[in-house]
This record gives sequence, C-alpha cells and structure tokens, in this order.
Amino acid sequence: MAEENLSQIPIGEFETVSQLLASNESLQIAFSIMIIGIVGISIGYSKFSTWVGSQKIYYQRPHLSRFVRRAILPFFAIALITTINVHIQTGVLFGENLSIIEGEDVSPAETFAKILNTFNILVIGYTISHLIPIALNKREKSGLEKEDFDVWFDMRGFVDDDKDLFHRLYKWVPPNVTPEEIEENKFKEMMQTEEGKLELEQFRTTKGNPIGGYEKLVDKPFEEWKKSERSKYEKYYQNCITGNNQSGRKLKPGAKPDEMFPIDVWREEKRENEFEPIIPSSRPPGYARKKQEGIPKSAKQILPVGIFIITIIGVVAWWGVDLIVLATATGGMAIGVGLALQETLQNYFAYFLIRKDKIFVEGERIKLDTGYNGYVHKITPRVTYLRDALNESIAIIPTRQLVNAQVINYTQGIKMVPAIVDVGVSYLNDPKQVSAILVKVGKRAMKEVVDGKGKHLIRQIRCPYLEYNRPSCGCDKDIHVDINQPIVRFNQFNDSALDFSLWVYVRDYGAQFKTKTDMRMIMYEEFKKYDIRIPWPIRTVYQGDEKREKEEIEKLKDQRNKVIDEYGIGDIGHGSGESE
Repeated sequence: MAEENLSQIPIGEFETVSQLLASNESLQIAFSIMIIGIVGISIGYSKFSTWVGSQKIYYQRPHLSRFVRRAILPFFAIALITTINVHIQTGVLFGENLSIIEGEDVSPAETFAKILNTFNILVIGYTISHLIPIALNKREKSGLEKEDFDVWFDMRGFVDDDKDLFHRLYKWVPPNVTPEEIEENKFKEMMQTEEGKLELEQFRTTKGNPIGGYEKLVDKPFEEWKKSERSKYEKYYQNCITGNNQSGRKLKPGAKPDEMFPIDVWREEKRENEFEPIIPSSRPPGYARKKQEGIPKSAKQILPVGIFIITIIGVVAWWGVDLIVLATATGGMAIGVGLALQETLQNYFAYFLIRKDKIFVEGERIKLDTGYNGYVHKITPRVTYLRDALNESIAIIPTRQLVNAQVINYTQGIKMVPAIVDVGVSYLNDPKQVSAILVKVGKRAMKEVVDGKGKHLIRQIRCPYLEYNRPSCGCDKDIHVDINQPIVRFNQFNDSALDFSLWVYVRDYGAQFKTKTDMRMIMYEEFKKYDIRIPWPIRTVYQGDEKREKEEIEKLKDQRNKVIDEYGIGDIGHGSGESE
C-alpha cells in the first residue's frame, strides 16, 4: 500500500529530484546504477588518460591523443545514461508499469527520462565545447607547419635535412637574362660547371633577391617535407627513450617531470632556435610542460565556456523556464558581478583588441610611455609580461593599460637596430682619409662580427658568406628597406678633435653591444695601422710639435689615399667645393 500511495503522488508536486526518486523504487535503483556507473567510468578514464600520456601517440600525435582523451569519457557516460533511459521508458529494466497516471500530464518515468536527457545534453555540450578548440588548434598548427615549409624553402633546406633534401625536391632553373651585377662572360663561364651553378643559385642581387627560379621534381614537395620532419622527430624520440641523449638515461614517456618534447613543442623550439637541430634531453626536466603553460592565451580558451553556457541556456528553455523572467531575475546579480569584474573585463577586451589589431605580438621589442624598453614575453587576458631588453627584469602590466598607452614598436615592419660608434680624430688628419678608413672598419665588421653560432650580427642585403660558396646565415632576410652600409658621418668640429660616427644596423637590440665593442677593436687596429690619431681630451699648447706631427702623418699619406681609392668615403664629401 505504501508503494501504491507513493505512486499516486501528482507530478505537479515533484519539487525536487529526491521527491521524484521517492515516488518509485525502480527509479531509485536506476539512479543509483547511473551514479555508480559514472563514478566507475571516471576512475577508468583517469587510468586511461594516464596510460595515453605514456604512449608514443601522445608525443607524435598530440592533437589526436587530446581528442581521444576528451571524447572517451563523454562517450561512455552518454552510452550509460542512454541505456538506462531506454530501459526505463520501455519498462524492460524492472518490468514495472510506470505509465501515465490518470489526470496527470507525464509519468514519473517520463520525468526521470527528461532528467537523463538533460544530463546527456549537458555532457554532449561539454564535449563539443572542448573538442572544437582542439580542432581549431590543430588547424592553427597546420598553418604554422606550412609557414615552416616556406621558411625551409627560403633557406634552401634546414641544417639537419637528410642528403640535401631540398635539391631532391626542387631543381634550380637559371635565368634567361644575365643579371646586371654579373658580367656576361663570367656568367656563361659559371654556367659551365656545377660549382658555378651552385654559386649562381646562392647569389643575391643588391636588393637581396635571388636569381633564377625552381621547378618541382616531385608532385607534392610539401608532403615529402612533412615526412622528413616526422622522421627527424622519430629519431629524436628514439634517442630519448634509448638513452642516446645528453643525459645518458633512458627517458620514460609520461614521467613527471617530463623530459621529452611532444612534436608540437619540438617544432616550436626549432622555430625559436632558427631551425637548428634539437639535442635530446638538452633542457631541464619539466621544461616541456612549462613551455606549454607559457603559451599565450587566445580566444579559443574561453570558447568552451561560451559553448557550455549556451548549452545550459538551451536546457533551461527546454524545461519551460521563461528566459525573460530568468534574465530579469539574474539581471541585478549580473550588474553586481559586472561592477566587481570591471577591471577584469577591461583586460579581456584590451587583450582582444591587441590581438586583433596586432599592435604588438610576442617577441617584438616595444617602449612604453613610462620609458620601459623590452621584449613582449607573453600576453594574457589579464596581464602582459615585458622582458627587459637586457634581460635585467620583467615588467608585469595590466593588459588594459597598454591599449591607451603610447607604445613605440621597434620591431614591426623594420627589424633593424642602429649600432653607432662615435670617435674623435686629430685635426692634423685628412677628414676624407679618416672617412675612408671608417668605411673599411665598417666593411670588416659586417664580415667579421658574428655570434657564437657564426651568424652575422649586422644586417646586410647580401651575406658575405656567399662569396665563399657557403650557405647564407640569414642576415639578408627580412630586409624591406634600402640600406647602404656602413654609414659614416662627420658630426662636428670639437675643441680638440674632428668628431665622426660610424653606423651599422644589427639584427636585434642586444646585438648592438657586441657589435660596437668589436667595431672599436677593429677601429683601434686600423687607426694604429694608418696613424690616425685620437687626441687626448685636453687642450694642448704646441711649441713647434705641430710641424713634426704633420711630417710624421705625411709619411703614410699614400697608403691612406689607397684606402680612399678602394673603399671610397661613403656618402660624405660629394664635390670638392673648389671653383673651376
């Protein structure tokens, strides 16, 4: 009788889920099975996720592994809920008649089925909200992969390519017209030998453009290049797990802290290191995870929240709740929350504006109206990190402040920084001779000043390495303006010296300091060689010494004039100023 009385409770009196479950013992059992099943699925999912993280697919196919890890739990949860729902509605599960009671609109079974369908909808919405960003991220990574291929083509192959991959995919086609910078006889002579053709292939015009063109030797060079890059990563992965690495240990996939790069992080590392080979276990443990955590935030990361909120609103409307009434009821709370989160929302909108308008991006050097000069390290929807140009500090600035601030971008468009060396010489030296020797100093610096990897610090249209049939170091890339280096300026007549300055453009802000140091060393050598004197910063009273010094300087006059003939005097001193 008790059960019969419970079964006669009107549907309109079901105010809570507990009351609904109390109406029928079968629903209680079904609900318990569902909860136990979901808990079991969650425990199984945790172990499955850990297992996937220790497998090769996690490193070689990170997007696929993330997709599987995100989809497996909802799949089994939906299957369980749907099975229970079907059995309840058909009465198969318990063999009880949970039909509509006379005078009622819906039965307890139908109400419980609607609750189960609500769970399914929420799970589906949650799943979709997390799978869509994975698909978008995969698309973004594919775009970056194509950009890497373009860089590979411009560089005529990477250093770690197997057996000159570039020339197995492309064939150089010489120009039909002799380039203006090469004599016709010399051009024809170079075309007769393979060494000459290689030199012509590496040749750059004064504008930095290559000559000739390329034709494909295979149908899909991009696909062949992708296979090559994946084989490189396969070698990297095997070196990690076999112990053939810098640590000398067999690295375990999925271990914490992780010492191995997934392929997407591996590619990012190569980009940052100008596509140099990645040495296995060359980074400290946990670096890969910190690298992933340091990836700048984007709109894709708030997309799951938006999709899930829309799903909840749809479910609420499905249950018959008036959305206008709901909006009115929550309006006051929304206003209060909005006021409390005002600054946070301003930061988010500022973040989107910076990203959309590309005011600056990670890696660019900017200067704020406060005077702070540094590189953009990371942009987040809350704060932006600026790393000092000399790596002395990191400034943490609310992102909203950067929208209204006066920002000077030194990197966007023109990636050049001037390196200027000022020097004063004696009045007894000829300014034209001094200018020519400074041009020589600049020419030497352009060729000799290199970093630890042997790459030039000074930007130049045509890499000096090309003269020796060596691959370009990249100093002739990203030149979008006409530059004529080195630049010599005769600044002023000082109290005790003729003031000159020597200008060259370097590849980044930090490169100017080593460049200026090396230029001063070269300048000292050349001044000593040609007796170009740097006066003491004092007033000197001459007592017949001027004649002696002039005679000493005149001894090397012919040698200095030879420098003028060889190097010129730059763009100064046009015209003698003498009357005809």
